[in-house]
Amino acid sequence: MRKLRNEELDRKSVDEFQKAIKTPIIILLDDVRSMNNVGSIFRTADAFLLEAIYLCGFSPIPPHREIQKTALGATETVRWKHFESTLEAIIELRKENWKIYALEQADKSISLVDFIPSKNEKIVLIFGNEVEGVREEVIQQCNDVIEIPQYGMKHSLNIAVSMGLVTWDILNKMQPK
Repeated sequence: MRKLRNEELDRKSVDEFQKAIKTPIIILLDDVRSMNNVGSIFRTADAFLLEAIYLCGFSPIPPHREIQKTALGATETVRWKHFESTLEAIIELRKENWKIYALEQADKSISLVDFIPSKNEKIVLIFGNEVEGVREEVIQQCNDVIEIPQYGMKHSLNIAVSMGLVTWDILNKMQPK
C-alpha cells in the first residue's frame, strides 16, 4: 500500500483555508466540558471546511495544550468565537438568518435519516454537555431538534463522534445530485 504525499491529498495551507468558501454550518457547543472533545470537534470542522465553532458557557477555549492534542492545529484554521451564554449566541445567529438545530433525544425530534436541509440553508448544530445534553431552555430557542437513530442498549454517543456523523450526513444531503 502506497502512502499519499501532502500534495496528493490536496491539503490547504492556513491562508488558503481561511480564504476558502466555507460550508454553511456552524457548530455550537453548549457547556461542553471535555477539552479532548473540543479539540476533536475543531479537527472535524477543519476537515469539512465548516464556517465556525461557537464555544458557549464553560466550554473550554483555545489555546490549551489538551485541546491542541486532538485538534492537531485546527484551532489555527477554523474560525471560533466564545459566548458567555448559548442564548446570547443564538440571538446573534438569528439576526444573521441561521437555522438552529439542537442534537438531542427529545419528544417530536426529527430523525437524522429524515432531516433534509433546505437549499442554501445556513445551519447551526448545537451539541450539549456530555452528561446533561442540550439544556431545555436552549432547545426551546431552536428551529427544531434532530436525533441520531440508535439501536443498541446505551442510546448515547460521544459528542465528537455525534458531531462528525451528523455533519457528514448533512453535507452529503447538501451536495447537488
